[in-house]
Amino acid sequence: MKDILAGLDVEVLSATEAGITEDIPETGSTFEENSLIKSKHVAERTGEMAIADDSGICIDALDGKPGVYSARWSDGAPLADFTLDKMKGIDNRKASFVTVATLVKPNGEQHIFSGKIDGELTLDKRGVDRPKLPYDLIFKPVGHDTTFAEMTDEQKNSLSHRGIAFRELKKFIEDELSSLT
Repeated sequence: MKDILAGLDVEVLSATEAGITEDIPETGSTFEENSLIKSKHVAERTGEMAIADDSGICIDALDGKPGVYSARWSDGAPLADFTLDKMKGIDNRKASFVTVATLVKPNGEQHIFSGKIDGELTLDKRGVDRPKLPYDLIFKPVGHDTTFAEMTDEQKNSLSHRGIAFRELKKFIEDELSSLT
């Protein structure tokens, strides 16, 4: 998030850096609801503009699962391995990564930005295992022969679902800042 928002004339802090240390339960049934829960929580507690996102992978052959449960659908098993297990014997490997980023102002005003990238699941894990991004090992975007985990951060950010959503958000912030001058 900080890499994509770099260059803005604002200080970008994580929730922890802003003093929010409690876990914010993601009780929504959509990416948008979960993102808004988190950004509202931080904005209310800090009195500052807050940004949050919720992301996940939606697999066609599994009726869109794991979706909003992407981080917690395996009951503790490694997520990439669990997903590959679920996909054994399934030919339709189409999947999409989705991100919804939300910006909430201290006055409660909300802005929503989304990104989606289509691709397919590989048959095995490939690339560098990045912390908290297990599906990158098994997701290959349309038009590419490599998984997200085989790409550099710059390559991935230039085309990923999160990159799409946060570039829209960054443009919104730039426009907001320019309207103040």
